[in-house]
Amino acid sequence: MTPRQKLQAEAAKRVLVFDGAFGTQIQNRKLSEEDYAGDLGLKSDQKGNNDILALTRPDVIEDITRAYLDAGSDVVSTNTFSANRISQADYAAEGLVGDINRASARIARELADQYEKLDGRLRFVAGAIGPTNKTLSLSPDVEDPGFREIDFDGLADVYHEQAAALVEGGVDFILIETIFDTLNAKAGIFAVKRLERELGREVPLMLSMTLTDLSGRNLSGHTVEAFWNAVRHAQPVTIGLNCSFGAEQLRPHVQLLSRIADTLILAYPNAGLPNELGEYDEAPETTAGLVRQWAENEQVNILGGCCGSTPDHIARIANAVKDLSPRRVPRVARDMRLAGLEPFTIAA
Repeated sequence: MTPRQKLQAEAAKRVLVFDGAFGTQIQNRKLSEEDYAGDLGLKSDQKGNNDILALTRPDVIEDITRAYLDAGSDVVSTNTFSANRISQADYAAEGLVGDINRASARIARELADQYEKLDGRLRFVAGAIGPTNKTLSLSPDVEDPGFREIDFDGLADVYHEQAAALVEGGVDFILIETIFDTLNAKAGIFAVKRLERELGREVPLMLSMTLTDLSGRNLSGHTVEAFWNAVRHAQPVTIGLNCSFGAEQLRPHVQLLSRIADTLILAYPNAGLPNELGEYDEAPETTAGLVRQWAENEQVNILGGCCGSTPDHIARIANAVKDLSPRRVPRVARDMRLAGLEPFTIAA
């Protein structure tokens, strides 16, 4: 069976569990600049470059990944949200993109395989790719609406470089997450499809949108349904929502996506809304209780946590959904579905 088929088979049996945030756990360790920089000899200050820890402090990434597996995660992600040429240029580390992604993927792969051997339960690895700090749909210059800092082909090359290294490191899926610009996501999809042709095999995609306001739109203005219409052709193994808000605010949008998407639903909200200090303090039992409602209503297939979530959050979620039935992937009528900022359907 392929990774896609294995995940689908497991998701038909039960609600699966994703992992939680890496950033929160790294921050809690109070690492020094020397921890980040190691002996790589980079000229820029590396403090805050969480991705590079796969090279300089792999023990930290191993410990966090192990904690999420101990908490019950069926799918763990790589600590590579900003491990792309654009984001790493801020640290003068763009030349290490391949090394960072391969190292992080190998850490997750080795641990996932170890845990699978211990109890026989399948574990999966998702290679995480963030949106970068560039946008294809919007101009960063209010006086020049046509200006872009990067073009489609350039961003696709950035995604391709990262995805290729993640696959080389052993990931099962490429997770394009926290999608604030639908066109950025399309560049990522294009890059992975190009990689598939080069490898001569499928590289399954997981796609996860992030909302920027309670009306349910991302930064490029697309509604949840319009976003799905725009990316459905990629046949992702999962589609979902992450970051954005806490589970309470995401509820109606998860409900909508669950109804219209003919693939698995992955949802991993923040641990509530940030407080006045920008910190997340929603208790694990609160988060677990909220996402349990989604599972009770058979609206999700995979649940996890984003900003502010901890291994305790994931353990509580795993316990809350362990006896619940998974969502059944619906059969959707074969209509022509188009998208501007709003969805547009032409019935067959």
